[in-house]
Amino acid sequence: MGRVSKAQAQENRQRVVAVASRMFREKGTAVSVADLMKTAGLTRGGFHKQFASKEDLVDEAIAYAFEDPVAHSPVALEEHAGEHETARQTLIEQYLSIWHRDHAGDGCPVSGFAADLGREPGQAARSQDVYINGVRSRAARLATGDDDGMAQLCTMVGALALARATRGNPISEELLQAARTALTKSGSGQSEPQHRTD
Repeated sequence: MGRVSKAQAQENRQRVVAVASRMFREKGTAVSVADLMKTAGLTRGGFHKQFASKEDLVDEAIAYAFEDPVAHSPVALEEHAGEHETARQTLIEQYLSIWHRDHAGDGCPVSGFAADLGREPGQAARSQDVYINGVRSRAARLATGDDDGMAQLCTMVGALALARATRGNPISEELLQAARTALTKSGSGQSEPQHRTD
């Protein structure tokens, strides 16, 4: 078999990164290089020609996921002709949808990589800037008035993680609905303060 051209090698590399980004979000970064390369339609030997280590691939896969303009909510990325609140509501609805719960591989990298980065401090340190910028960017899409969107993002990511963990039980959809209601009830993601009566 002849040598692969530079253009073909670059195309193969991009395919591996795209496949890895999806598989890591769906199954975690523990996915083996062999399984990943098989899914990409390439040999394991090709991996070592393209990447110094699996950690390097994880870095690139995370960056790719955050750069993907359609990751989890293509419609919400459009600011609806400048209508931030409409875009915010759309983002919340799509993020806390059954589809997003069931399609982690095509989903938000904030939730998709959170557990793995939490378990792997070395990888988290390598990818920290990309991940933090991604978190801030998504929170900014939820910001309203004095609210920077961080608590809203935490609610969404937490609800999604719980819904995925309980998939197959009615509570899964209840969790998504509870978060949607909490984030849209007052238009700012902030519930009215509860006054104690005791």
